Amino acid sequence: MLINHDTRCSLDAVVDLVNTAPEGAEGDGLADVAALRRFVERNVISDIGTLGERDLIAVRAVRARFAEVFATAGSESATRRTAELLNTMIAAAGTTPRLTDHDGYDWHVHYFAPGASLADHLTADCGMALAFLVVGGEQERLRRCEAPDCRHAFVDLSRNRSRRYCDSRTCGNRLHVAAYRARRREAAS
Repeated sequence: MLINHDTRCSLDAVVDLVNTAPEGAEGDGLADVAALRRFVERNVISDIGTLGERDLIAVRAVRARFAEVFATAGSESATRRTAELLNTMIAAAGTTPRLTDHDGYDWHVHYFAPGASLADHLTADCGMALAFLVVGGEQERLRRCEAPDCRHAFVDLSRNRSRRYCDSRTCGNRLHVAAYRARRREAAS
């Protein structure tokens, strides 16, 4: 599946957003407006004005809806539910496709209206990126890390769709080392 730069950036942003949710011992990655600003900067989200408490509340609500999308992904029977979730979200954001070439980037499409709130911006652009995966029959690429102590969301963009961990250097490596040590202990006894 060919994924252009803008769609990839939106997929990265939605994964980052979903992974800010408090889970287990991890606190809320969007604990305050300063954390929301760091999220915006980290994901190079443009056309964002001054952020406030209202934006934080709205983005947390969007995050919960995107988490539902990742929860429904993975099976063919869930495609209809995922489509319903995305359709509802995208419509509520007042999606307004427009061509733009800002900040030195080539022409690309933004799906949010000029002056849209951060929540609507994320809903429109990230929702459309996820919709492209559904349309392409690639919904199974929306995954959760298989490490039992992680469960972070990620989009498997590997050629053979075989990625199992959100980060092979941390979660994957940690599990492989643990399995190796268990085999060594078993062999020694």
